[in-house]
Amino acid sequence: MSISMYQASLPVLIRGLTNLQAILGKAEVHAAEKQIEPSVFTNARLAPDMLPLVRQVYIASDTAKGCAARLAGVEAPKYEDVEQTFDELQARLQKTIDYLKGFTAAQIDGSEERPITLKMRTGPIEFTGLLYLLGFVLPNFYFHVTTAYDILRHNGVELGKLDYLGGIK
Repeated sequence: MSISMYQASLPVLIRGLTNLQAILGKAEVHAAEKQIEPSVFTNARLAPDMLPLVRQVYIASDTAKGCAARLAGVEAPKYEDVEQTFDELQARLQKTIDYLKGFTAAQIDGSEERPITLKMRTGPIEFTGLLYLLGFVLPNFYFHVTTAYDILRHNGVELGKLDYLGGIK
């Protein structure tokens, strides 16, 4: 049995974003229960030279929507990166999930050899669709979702491995 580009990408990204929504929900509840200003969490970072929680959410969201768009050969929507509250971050994640759900397998499957160019500060990086998905998107996506989890866990939010993994299906 083989796995398609669609199966290896969008459902995986949707699940990660959905789990991140649940993690942020637990952080919001924790902040309310402990009477901690929510911005303490949304602006928190693991180290002084790392990005704060809000930026981790932005990048996870951007990585997911960029993946779908590039694999399908369409332009990705631009988000303004202005969300600061838990509600705003949740809305951004939901908007991204809804965008991903708008793609069909027919739009993504067969993109293994699609040329993809990322414009980076250091210069362009060339990929095929498969190498882009496996070598850039998934590692980058999981890095930022994991870092968001770690920021919240480090700051006392009671999270466990199953929160990160979500429901096993």
